[in-house]
Amino acid sequence: MEFTTSEKYKLEDERVLLRPLERNDNLHLEYFAENEPELFKYSLSLVAGKENLKNYINLTLSAREKETEYPFIVFDKLTGKYAGTTRFYDIQLKNKSLQLGYTWYGKEFHGSGLNKHCKFLLLEFAFETIGIERVEFRANNLNERSKAAMISIGCTVEGVLRQSILEPNGFRRDTIVLSILREEWQNGIKERLQAKL
Repeated sequence: MEFTTSEKYKLEDERVLLRPLERNDNLHLEYFAENEPELFKYSLSLVAGKENLKNYINLTLSAREKETEYPFIVFDKLTGKYAGTTRFYDIQLKNKSLQLGYTWYGKEFHGSGLNKHCKFLLLEFAFETIGIERVEFRANNLNERSKAAMISIGCTVEGVLRQSILEPNGFRRDTIVLSILREEWQNGIKERLQAKL
């Protein structure tokens, strides 16, 4: 399949719907930006507050037009509520690789199993529909929740890039790099993750 960011891809199972993020989706996500600023403690982007959220959405939609990102809004069918966002980024079709991240959910969805459903759909789409060979994940090395979530879905830790990125607060962060390869997905990770859903 030819992957193009101009198409509207929807990923869905019995628990979750991921649909392309749109400009007016800030209305569905404002509660988190206004009331749960701690969600963005490790974010490289300013998201807390209405204006920061609008800018965050505008930036990723501009990147989608340049075909380097593909953002989704996450809808939790169990609660009937929008839960947060996630995206493919650093899309390199020539190298058959991309990164999966910029994922955040409101606090009520933490530990609910929602993230595993999202990651399963995203990985299945990446490896089986668009033919990606490598999915990479990155996070602030201090973000224990994020690291644990990535390891729990089957990611391999590749290492830590020391002081690799300048954060909005002026500090340099250490970035942990993890990945899943297509052959690993086919040879057990898919099955093990599916069993956890």
